Amino acid sequence: MAKIKHNNFIDTVDEVLSGAKKEGVLHLYAEDKILTGRTIQIKGKEMFHFGTTGYLGLEQDIRLKEAAIAAIHNYGTQFPLSKSYISHPLYNELEQKIELMYGLPPIITKNSTLGHLAVIPTLVRDEDAVIMDHQVHWSVQNACQLLKLRGIPVEMIRHSNLDMLEDKIKQLTTKCNKIWYMADGVYSMFGDYAPIPELLALTQKYTQLNLYFDDVHGMSWKGKNGTGFIFDAIRELPENCIVVSTLSKTFGASGATIFCRNQKLRDKIKNFGGPLTFSAQLEPASVAAAIASADIHLSPEITKKQKDLSDKIANFNQLLSQENLPIISKNDSPVFFLGMGTPVTAYNFVHRLFKEGFFLNLGIYPAVPIKNTGIRITLSSHNQQQDITALAEAMEYHIPKALEETNNSENKIRQAFGIDSRKTEKSSESKELKLFIEEKNTIQDIEKSEWNQYMGKQNIFDWEGMVYLEKTFSQHPDPANQWDFYYYTIRNKKGNIVLMTFFTYGLWKDDMLATESVSMHLEEIRKNNPLYLTSKVLNMGSLFTEGKHCFINNEYLLAVKALTLLLNKIEEKYNALNADMLVLRDFEEGNNYNKTIVDQGYFKIDMPESCVIENQSWHTYEEFTKTLSLRSRKHFNKEIEPYEKYYNVAIKDRLTKSEMARAYQLYNNVKDNNYAINTFRYTQEIFENMNESPNWEFIVLALKTDAENPFVGVMFCYKNNNHTYVPELIGMDYKWAKEYQLYRQLLFQTVKRANTLQFTKIDFGVSASFEKRKLGAKIIPKVAYIQARDNYAMELMNTLQNDYKSIAKE
Repeated sequence: MAKIKHNNFIDTVDEVLSGAKKEGVLHLYAEDKILTGRTIQIKGKEMFHFGTTGYLGLEQDIRLKEAAIAAIHNYGTQFPLSKSYISHPLYNELEQKIELMYGLPPIITKNSTLGHLAVIPTLVRDEDAVIMDHQVHWSVQNACQLLKLRGIPVEMIRHSNLDMLEDKIKQLTTKCNKIWYMADGVYSMFGDYAPIPELLALTQKYTQLNLYFDDVHGMSWKGKNGTGFIFDAIRELPENCIVVSTLSKTFGASGATIFCRNQKLRDKIKNFGGPLTFSAQLEPASVAAAIASADIHLSPEITKKQKDLSDKIANFNQLLSQENLPIISKNDSPVFFLGMGTPVTAYNFVHRLFKEGFFLNLGIYPAVPIKNTGIRITLSSHNQQQDITALAEAMEYHIPKALEETNNSENKIRQAFGIDSRKTEKSSESKELKLFIEEKNTIQDIEKSEWNQYMGKQNIFDWEGMVYLEKTFSQHPDPANQWDFYYYTIRNKKGNIVLMTFFTYGLWKDDMLATESVSMHLEEIRKNNPLYLTSKVLNMGSLFTEGKHCFINNEYLLAVKALTLLLNKIEEKYNALNADMLVLRDFEEGNNYNKTIVDQGYFKIDMPESCVIENQSWHTYEEFTKTLSLRSRKHFNKEIEPYEKYYNVAIKDRLTKSEMARAYQLYNNVKDNNYAINTFRYTQEIFENMNESPNWEFIVLALKTDAENPFVGVMFCYKNNNHTYVPELIGMDYKWAKEYQLYRQLLFQTVKRANTLQFTKIDFGVSASFEKRKLGAKIIPKVAYIQARDNYAMELMNTLQNDYKSIAKE
């Protein structure tokens, strides 16, 4: 298999978060000598605190503080022993009071993360399966990784997508005993709720379905005795439901609680639930604080506190609705998410609100999709009504200014989040900059000489190449190989071209750039479901091309503005098409436009490296080897030149019907053996169209010792009229590949043919860079920029890649 450089998910996350840290909106430090909950000091400035998750403010309650202090005096700072042996004196009282709150005995863990690690591997049996909402908390997803090592199916669905959930249930019903669906009760970023009535209805329809909820953000401010959102919605916990809640956040102390109605299961978890057995127990101070909080929850005071917070939430909702700000999920939770769309707008807005004296949380990838960057605002009992009113006024004043300064708009934000747009905006031209953008749908409407001057020197997308691509893919009957074409040209007021590019719209496999092991697994599924894990993508360039897909006149003073104008235009197209992803490629690593693109709501990923040979001209093999390194020269003399004598090499402008059938068979051989870049299989018509184009030719290698086959190797090559030679696709008979160095010989014959034609450049493609380097290819690192409707596909690919890496190590 061809080896390529695969993008690393952690590197992507690190780059995004490092950018936010550099902007001064993440990894901050509070500087207060005393915390009150209402305000917080950062970099010498006191701000009103709208970022806490202690929604009822109990962490500052004097009763909890005094209980914690007394516990330290009486029992010390910790009780360093596993609960399997003995619990410290306060634990029994806490468990009794939590049971009074819920009507169920709890399992208490040190925190919710350790709670999930204790429960999930014990709860889920080897014959079961798990389905996760892709926005369920990281701690749940992390605990489920342990299940995969036992061979337990762990699936993922898009956020609250009940149709997708039901499809997964149907797939698993005949294979598994129990099916566990794992979700949050209240989601920590958008503040939206799990669809409880619909999920309960599914458990009635599918008796194998069980529910597992992380409700840490629904705790205390909701429900009788503050038992949380899930218990308020369900009332009485059924046998097929597990709830993990918290003693921290709104509860004001530390720790987590787990509830299930099945006594036998509860005992099993307590007996041997991983961290419950081997980790330290909660400190006496934390347990004492939790007892004091439980007393409040068991008293009428909790209802008053809930009502006070509810009034503040209602007031804030009313203020926001008057201004019609893009709040993403409107409900009665204390979590609000103000959509910003792009990171640069969010950074600008956060800084503006910081200066006004309001601390808010940034919501950014990977917690939300990159284009769904926004501001998380949380209300608590600490916030006073005048603080809330002042915040709403500051938001109303600053959001239009932040949008204007970052080339954003409220309408763009609404489109990014899929909420109702309030007005129509046009960005087809920028009169104040004297830049004008044109959109065309066919290369026939673009002047040939103009296209070739700016775009036609690259790969196979000279004017004639685009004619071939349109003829081949624009009306293709196979949806996997059917594309729409969009051409964009930006001119200045004199009519001079500042920017030129093209896009295609079609289906991509979500695992296209995943590791081979992931793709091999998914291809087994696709035998029965060909479009499994595919997305609609608006893509700069096409899947059939690589290279510099966008010309930008770097000498023009407003080149960055021209690129921004293009980004606005294609985002309109992206939304109109309702595409799943928007991809800009292939930019060279370290390009001048990285910040501009990232600021507009894209994240950068590494692409496979390009391989290029330039300015070659030689007459003998000796002259050729002098262009190579000493090591590559030895390789050529040992692994390539001696094998040439075994082949008859022919250059064909056309293939006969039988030759085409053989060539297509050889292409399929390579396709079946190479998942390094997992694109859709091309149909035979795509190759037959090459026969009709004068720009295509075929390098055919027949093995002199194999008289039964007309040829054993073929390279499908495009001759760009601007002197670029493009070996686009390859076909091989693997029976002879190793013994006669077939692949290396095909590469060399391509180099030889380009030299004969006096072409000054070979675009050698993006895989097997190690082999191509040995023939003198220069390796060019490339990056792409991506927007996605949600993180589902990327998170799933990252999860799958980690799975197969673990298996490989085993």
